[in-house]
Amino acid sequence: MASRLVSSSAAVHPTAIVENGAVIGEGCRVGPYSVIGDKVRLGAGNQIASHVVISGRTVLGDGNRIFPFAVIGSPPQDLKWQGEESLLIIGDRNIIREYATLQPGTAAGAGRTVVGNDTLLMAHSHVAHDCRVGSHVHLVNSATLGGHVDIDDGAILSGLCAIHQFVRIGRLAFVAGGAMVAQDVPPFCTVQGDRARLAGLNLVGLTRAGMPAGDIRSLKAAYRMLFLAAGPLPERLKSVRDHFPDNGAVGELAAFVAASHRGVALPRRTGARDAGSGTE
Repeated sequence: MASRLVSSSAAVHPTAIVENGAVIGEGCRVGPYSVIGDKVRLGAGNQIASHVVISGRTVLGDGNRIFPFAVIGSPPQDLKWQGEESLLIIGDRNIIREYATLQPGTAAGAGRTVVGNDTLLMAHSHVAHDCRVGSHVHLVNSATLGGHVDIDDGAILSGLCAIHQFVRIGRLAFVAGGAMVAQDVPPFCTVQGDRARLAGLNLVGLTRAGMPAGDIRSLKAAYRMLFLAAGPLPERLKSVRDHFPDNGAVGELAAFVAASHRGVALPRRTGARDAGSGTE
């Protein structure tokens, strides 16, 4: 049986359990009554509070802060999972608050769940199997991701929202509190409601992210052309690309919509006339 490898500069509380095979990096702190499983790998400077459980093939980068009663790396809540080896990979400087849960991938999916850097997972948030969560993402209290969800950098998911399996949330998107999201959310946009509908651009988020005013004006025009104009989606996409051939933000928005398999959320005023599928 492999012995545990604990850096000499790490501090492990006497009541904590670090199983044989675990690797604890330099400067880590493991608090009272926490449990670190035999396949866990912790980088440098991770702060593990009391009563945290980290298990499975879980890899953490550097400088993460894990708060009490978080459960990280336990088996996926997926009946298709048959005990196969899979991964949970968490990057650097993330904050994982009380009672948050993160689970590894499955053989039926990517085989791994990945969280980027500088992301905040607030209390009771949940990241299910085979999800990819980018960097600088916020999951507010009780935000819940179903399996295979893809969250791009800088997105904010407000409290009590739920994201359906296989949904994509674009870069710098904003999901309002309590939203039930069953279709893709385009980058730079805001959605709200049950089922979630577009409510315009995330102008506050774009401004905070330092997006130039000219790009925001172009996105406003592109939004109107894509989501408020009449006509089939391929024609609207072509019109946007023709009007803004060199604008990177508009190009990102159009590419996201065109690649959607579930269809994207639409403004409520459009009704069910056009599901917004990128495959029509």
